[in-house]
Amino acid sequence: MRRALQLGGKEELNCISEINEFALDEANFQGRKPSEASGMPGELLLRGVPILVKDNIDVKGMHTTAGSLALSDNIALSDAPVITNLRRHGAVILGKTNMTEFANYVSPDMPGGYSSRGGQVRHAIFDGAEPGGSSTGSGVAVSAGIVSMALGTDTSASVIGCAKLNGISAIKPPVGVLSQEGIVPISKTLDSPGPMAETFLDAFRMYRAMRDEVFPDIRPLALSKLRLAVNQANISRVDEGEKAFFDRTVERLKAEGVSFSEVIQEKESRLKTIMKYEFGPMLEKYLRSSTASKKTLSDIVSFYEQNPDTMMKYGHGYLYEALHETQGGLLSEEYLEALRFRKNRIEEVRSEIEDVDAVLVTGPTNIMNFCGLPQVTISTSDRDEHGIRRCLILYGAEEKRLYSAANTLERYLRAEE
Repeated sequence: MRRALQLGGKEELNCISEINEFALDEANFQGRKPSEASGMPGELLLRGVPILVKDNIDVKGMHTTAGSLALSDNIALSDAPVITNLRRHGAVILGKTNMTEFANYVSPDMPGGYSSRGGQVRHAIFDGAEPGGSSTGSGVAVSAGIVSMALGTDTSASVIGCAKLNGISAIKPPVGVLSQEGIVPISKTLDSPGPMAETFLDAFRMYRAMRDEVFPDIRPLALSKLRLAVNQANISRVDEGEKAFFDRTVERLKAEGVSFSEVIQEKESRLKTIMKYEFGPMLEKYLRSSTASKKTLSDIVSFYEQNPDTMMKYGHGYLYEALHETQGGLLSEEYLEALRFRKNRIEEVRSEIEDVDAVLVTGPTNIMNFCGLPQVTISTSDRDEHGIRRCLILYGAEEKRLYSAANTLERYLRAEE
């Protein structure tokens, strides 16, 4: 483990921002704790499992900076509820991970995995590869084998897309199922914490432990009973290697009796509108109860503009827009219209996919994020030219059907290992 932590340090992958100095004591305590101490029937789901946590999630006594020097004085006074639940199930919080600054809500030009506090996270398998979205440090730590499980957050692909780029598995549950409290936010409508792990079953086990009430266990299905849809939106934007992987995988599954249909569910531009209007009010709500000295979005933006050499390397366009281009706030017609549109779109999307277990994502789309639907990344034994596992992204209308399908597919697509 010591070598693994060194690997994650500044001089190598730079995925770890801070180590919990009490982790060994916590591991000893969890090892002695009886199962019934969890307050739930059955075994502790994560007894003694070390977990790294994205640096926008509160862990008592540790920094919560969202990767920004603007919040470098913020020390969490208590655990976020999802951390409380993980500890209750025996998990040991090993430390915090670097991330894209403010969960990639600083500037459209900021590269994935960069932050003013942490610097640049690097991909674990191929140094020239994109390390992922804002949950980069967590994804890289799992991909590198530093930990088997890590915690991220997802507004628009920060867990799911990051897991895909790092060749691992992950879950973003329906928005609202897991508590958003104690997490530096972007959007109450779109945000969710999510588990990241080497396999889907580990991600699912971690997800069950994160909940207030444990989710029912799942069993693999017969492939011939699976009903999948392929979202053909923007398939032309997929590179040839990835498209060949999709085609190869679909043909394999068809040969096993999997039923396929097609849908087209495009990106929704109003997702950005919701993020823009909700970011300021949600951030300020978090800051009011934090130990951070900066309590408003205006304070944050001023800090960036007063320290351009350290804070403005890639600009601050998103922060500026959230502060200066949201007249009317959460009562503005633009924002309210986006919410009305979203409500109607959720009904349409769900009706289009209610008869399938899962939808396979091909080209870029944010429809599952916009609608708050459950989504997963599953890893396969197929690898790209750099040795990175190829992954599939799936979403669905109903959690249990989606997770059962994901479990079934990953078991089949990694069976040869």
